[in-house]
Amino acid sequence: MTQLLNIEKENVIAAKIKGKITKRDIEKIHPLIHTITKKGHKVHFYFELEEFHGNGPKGLWADLKVDTAHISEYGKMAFVGEKKWQEWAVKAMDFFTGSEVKYFGFQDKAKAKNWIQNN
Repeated sequence: MTQLLNIEKENVIAAKIKGKITKRDIEKIHPLIHTITKKGHKVHFYFELEEFHGNGPKGLWADLKVDTAHISEYGKMAFVGEKKWQEWAVKAMDFFTGSEVKYFGFQDKAKAKNWIQNN
């Protein structure tokens, strides 16, 4: 389940992801990507991974690449999680993407929000 979160920056998509990511979840996020890119902005992402059992952040990234025409318009990505494997997956993803990707523990959620909004 994906719950969209309110972040006051118009070019940031923020969501809490709990459990597994579904096609419906991606369908919620995809139009937001188009809205931001049509305004000429890079899209930045903030994701809170709570009890996340999905494909991992790397799987989420693969799902978000549905619209490869905009891949170069993706900016920073902040992942807030609770598991060591999530941190490792984010570090691996940072190596393979052109985006700046960072992992934060839940205790650093405010730091993650601050980092993603300063783009």
